[in-house]
Amino acid sequence: MDDLIADYPVIGKRSPEEQARILRDLGDDETADALMASRPATETKSIFGGGMGLPWSPKPWGHTSHSFGFLPQAGTADPPLLPLYHAGQIKPDLSLRGAGVTIRLDSLRLADYPGSGVHRVLFDFSAVNTIGPSQAEHLHYNATFRAREGEEAAVVGLPIFVDLNVGDLGLAFKCATVNVANEGSQRALDMLDSDLVKSGLQLAKTAQPAIGPLSQIAIGLTKAILGVNKNVPVQEFTLGLDFDPVATGARLREGAYFAVQVPSLAGWDWSQWLWHPSRGCLISKADPKALCPWNYIIFRVSRNPAK
Repeated sequence: MDDLIADYPVIGKRSPEEQARILRDLGDDETADALMASRPATETKSIFGGGMGLPWSPKPWGHTSHSFGFLPQAGTADPPLLPLYHAGQIKPDLSLRGAGVTIRLDSLRLADYPGSGVHRVLFDFSAVNTIGPSQAEHLHYNATFRAREGEEAAVVGLPIFVDLNVGDLGLAFKCATVNVANEGSQRALDMLDSDLVKSGLQLAKTAQPAIGPLSQIAIGLTKAILGVNKNVPVQEFTLGLDFDPVATGARLREGAYFAVQVPSLAGWDWSQWLWHPSRGCLISKADPKALCPWNYIIFRVSRNPAK
C-alpha cells in the first residue's frame, strides 16, 4: 500500500511555526497566536532533535495517536448503551479467512479540524485484495465530505470495498483525511460526489484489469490535493486485522471498528466509552450527555452472503 502522505505529514507532526502558518492561511489567527505565545523563550531539544516541554496543549487535530476500538454486531435485544472493546481484546473469527467481506464507512466525526466553519474533507482509504496464493491487488478509494466543526459528516453505510477477499493473514488498511481549503482543489473534488464513486469498488476473486488504473487515479488525485497550498492532512493510521491470539494486535471479525485520534494511548480506556445506538454517537460512560471530544472514523466489516 502506498504511503501517500510521506511527503506531506499530518498537521500534528509539523513544527509549531508551520502549524501557526497553516492556521493563519485558514484564517484562524487566534489559535495561531495562542500557539506561538505558549512557546518558551528557549526550547529544550531532545536527543532526537525535536522540541520538548512545550506547554501548549494541542487541539484534537494536533494529536498523532489513534486508538482502535470495536463494537460487535448488534442483536435484536441490545441494551440502550453498548460497550466497546479495544480491537486487541476481541476473539478473531477464523471463518473469515478466505471469505469475501464488504467495508463500509459509518461515521466521520470532525470534533476539531484546522480552521472553522464548514470543512471539506478528502477521505482516502487503501487496502490489499488477496486474489490468490501469490497475487494481490492494491486498492485505493477516495470520497469527499462536508461537515461543520464539531459535527459528523452526513454518511452512514457508504460502501468502500465490496467483496474484498480476506487473506490468510487477515486484512490491512491505510486511512488518511485531508482538510481541503483551497478553492481550486474543492472544485476538483466535486467529481467524487458522483453516484459511481459512492457505490464503492466492486471486487472479485480474479484479477480485474480496471482496478489498477482506478486505484492509480485515486492515488493521483490525493497527491494532487496534498500538493496545493491550504490543504493539510489531519488524520493518518495503518491498521492490520489478523487472526492471532495476541493482545498487542487487532483481531478481525464482523462489526464496527473505531479509529479515534487521541492525545495519548496511556490516557485512553475503551471501557469508559459507550455507543448510543438511538443517537448514533460515541459518548462518555461517566457523563452520557458528553460526546467524544476527539476526531474519529468508524468503518464496518461485514461478511458477504454466499453466492
